[in-house]
Amino acid sequence: MAHDSSTTASPARTRRGLPLLLGANAAANLGDGIAKVAFPLLAATVTRDPVLIAGLSAAQFLPWLLLAVLAGALLDRVDRRKAIVLANTARAAAIGGMAVLVLTGSASIWMVYVGALVVGVAEVVADSAANVLVPSVVDRSGLSSASSKLQATEIVGQTFAGGPLGSLTFAVFAAFPFLLTSASFAVGAALMVALAGSFRPERPASDERPNATLRTDLVDGMRWLFANPTMWRLVIAAGGLALTSELAQAQLVLYALEDLELTEAAFGVFGLVGGVGGLAGAAVASRLVDRFRARYVLAGGMGTSGVAFLAMGVSGNPVVSAVLFGVFAAAVVVANVLFATVRYRLVPEELLGRVLGVWRTVVWGMLPVGALLGGWLTTLLGTTSATFAFSGACQVALAVVALVAAASLARRLAKQA
Repeated sequence: MAHDSSTTASPARTRRGLPLLLGANAAANLGDGIAKVAFPLLAATVTRDPVLIAGLSAAQFLPWLLLAVLAGALLDRVDRRKAIVLANTARAAAIGGMAVLVLTGSASIWMVYVGALVVGVAEVVADSAANVLVPSVVDRSGLSSASSKLQATEIVGQTFAGGPLGSLTFAVFAAFPFLLTSASFAVGAALMVALAGSFRPERPASDERPNATLRTDLVDGMRWLFANPTMWRLVIAAGGLALTSELAQAQLVLYALEDLELTEAAFGVFGLVGGVGGLAGAAVASRLVDRFRARYVLAGGMGTSGVAFLAMGVSGNPVVSAVLFGVFAAAVVVANVLFATVRYRLVPEELLGRVLGVWRTVVWGMLPVGALLGGWLTTLLGTTSATFAFSGACQVALAVVALVAAASLARRLAKQA
């Protein structure tokens, strides 16, 4: 596979590229975290219709399901750095426009929907581009560390900083979080402007179709994925982990309020502990991925997350359950870092966008399915604790299957070394 020097990580790019990418990703995720709180709060000020409020969450999620594959194909044809700049600029403008509507009292629920959809579409492009840009700014030995740091910027921005900032600034005045979010996206765009060079993936020399259409690119990406059973098994494993964990995660608030008898204020601790656990997982993930065989790290992450949920299912102690939830979050982050590192090492750079698009469509598509099944399961079993136990058992079983199914992973990685 031929690589242009413009898309291969050089020492100079490694020194400047990764810090700039991480800074831009941190700023953008801060904006995402604020927006995910500010939009529902704004919606609640213009309507109390529960269907419209619930529909806003679906609208924010919908672009990932509909556009992830298409965005991935586009990112394999364009300069990925420029894609991040354009997407963050579009988000800054859209959120800035929303702030003006709020300040002038012109915001309606439909305007809120349009704003959320525009931001969601741009998020698909920016987030996907940031992920596929990593191999261009990091040498192969630093891929797992870069994946961990990228996860950490997302956790800090969306879990620790974004949510609290969104609610606090909205309480000051309604337009404040939108102004702050617009500035965050603008900073994210500016940092990527500072990254010099071209980051458009070069097509391999064997590709004799320089005028290939987007459709043929999509077909090529799917063909490559289906012809690589190791990678396809990992896609299924990631989707399975999303499905089985969401069975219980969607019921977390009921678990805390009903089974543990916590107050609404105390429930917030679960989110905080989960964020701490996620950061801890990001801190150790690269060491685990670099030191141990990939299949063992994958199975260990899935198995640990499953055991944590199993234990939550039988625990009646709020402190113990909160700690277990933190363990779950850490284990899932380790698994996600492993998934990302393997993608970077096994997928040709010019196909990364398409493979990531398929990956995220499968994984994100499993989340609403898991949430709905979790609600049905809780009704059937009678308690959310039982749902957590069932979810944990499924994850443990999935870990065993992954351990066997990923037996060829070490050989594939050794060939790519």
